[in-house]
Parts: sequence; C-alpha cells; structure tokens
Amino acid sequence: MAYESDAINVAIVNFKVDSGEKEVNLRRMISMSKAAAKRGADLILFPEMALMGYGMFIDETIPQEEKIRVTETVNGPSTKALEQVAKEEGIYIVFGMSEKLKEEDTTLYNSAVVLGPEGLIGSYQKIHPYGSENMWCARGEKPFMFDTKWGPISLGICYDNYQFPELVRYYVWKGARLHLNPTFAAQEVPNEGAHHAFIRCYQPHLEYHVLSSSVYIASSNVTGWDHGCYGGGGSMVIGPKTNEFEEVEVATYLGDAANQQVQVFVGTLDLTLANRHQCQDNPWGGGPDYRPSIYKKLFDEIG
Repeated sequence: MAYESDAINVAIVNFKVDSGEKEVNLRRMISMSKAAAKRGADLILFPEMALMGYGMFIDETIPQEEKIRVTETVNGPSTKALEQVAKEEGIYIVFGMSEKLKEEDTTLYNSAVVLGPEGLIGSYQKIHPYGSENMWCARGEKPFMFDTKWGPISLGICYDNYQFPELVRYYVWKGARLHLNPTFAAQEVPNEGAHHAFIRCYQPHLEYHVLSSSVYIASSNVTGWDHGCYGGGGSMVIGPKTNEFEEVEVATYLGDAANQQVQVFVGTLDLTLANRHQCQDNPWGGGPDYRPSIYKKLFDEIG
C-alpha cells in the first residue's frame, strides 16, 4: 500500500482535567493545540472524556439528566471552537467527550471526536464501555478510521484497546500504521506503589499490539485527580523496531509510562517501521499469514 508521506509529527498530552468545568478544559485544549502546532505537530491527541472529565459521569449521585444536559453533539460549541483551531493551524485534533447524536437525544456515548485541517471529520463511539460506564453511556457499534496523507489512522478508546485485540487487528488489516488510544487509565491511590501497579497494567496491553501487529500506538491519559478518580498519566507513543533477527520489539518513541506531570510531548514518527508484517504476503505461505476468512468461520460458529 502506497502512502503520500511516512513521517508524522505527533503530540500526546498528560492532561489535567477540571471535572465538570467544560470551559476551563476547552480553553486548555485550545492553548495546548496551538502550542503543539507551533512545535510542528501534525496531530494532537487528548485523553478520553477530556472535555468534561471522566469522574463525574461515573458518579451515581449525579443525575443522568444533568449528564444529558451538559453533553453536546459533534456540531456543538465546544467542537466548533476546536474545529476553528484545527483549520487555522492545519492540524488534526482528537479529543474525548460525552456525545449525543442529536441535540434532543437522551442516549449518550463515550466518544472521541476527530477534527482536521478541513474541519470536522467525525466521531467514534466507544464499542466497549468499561464497568460502571455502562450506567451512563450506550455501546458504540462501528470502528472508525480517518484518511490522511500518512494513510488511515484508527481509533479505540481505553478498554477497547486493553482487552479486545480484534479491533486493532482489524484496523491494521485495513491499512492503519498509527492507532490512537485516548484513555482514562486510573490508579486507585496516588502513591509510588500504586503507580508501579498502574504501569504494569497499562503498558503491556498496548505493547501487545505493537508486538503482534507492528503498529504504532499513541496514548494520551489524564493525570491527577478527576472527581474522585486519579489518572495515572503515562502518555506515550510506542511502536515497532526490528532486531538483527528481524523480530519485532517494542520501543518508546515519545513520552514515558512513568511520567505523571502535566505535559505535551511532540515528536516525529517514521511510519515505515510499522510494516504490518502479518498482513504482507508470505512468499513461502502463498499469501498473508493473517487469514480473516478462517477467523470469520470461527466467529460465525459463536454467533
């Protein structure tokens, strides 16, 4: 598959949320997006539910009616404000928010909105809400990719990427070399021991995709307190490198899983390293090693 460009400048964010303070968070995202663009970013990724915060939406004491009231569509004022920045700066902006599909809807989704140099591209609704998220949001039904000069870039949100490798593998088969993970990965208590446990849980799940699919994973996480939840930070970009035996290993190209500081990281990725090896023709095997027709039969049996 031919791509117009292979080098992309990506920005990821350890983002501090002011829970329930939409205007504060929006202002911070606008400032960070402009600053990242000045540093050469082509794309900036914010965490899951960055617009309003994650914690208030899983708080059972806050009525669902209030969550519906503060939720916008992708044509709402918050997206419009960030859309203007994307156009002016010529960058892609991806951020998490609660979403209504129509203004009058009462069904909500945990979504990631994608904006580009030409404006609104669309939104992805989280297919696998985690645990108590199911109290307030519905399950999404469709994968989401968006076309760029670097090829298709794909999206999953948090739990989608930690327990469901089928989604990333689908995207890789469709040509994605870069996969985005807006997340709220929390630790129970903000202390050193808890953060070590957080890293052991958070990082290996993402590394698996690199090892098995030779794809870059960009992950942005909340850091600090968000309405009783504590985000672990650790935003990073990991991706493949090939050793002398042509086996895939994992390298960290940007950020640090142990870093909890509020920070914007910007760096250049060479996407030619994401060779999607299992999707390429194996000269000894008569086709790609990945065989979706076989797996389809198995899933059809499950029903």
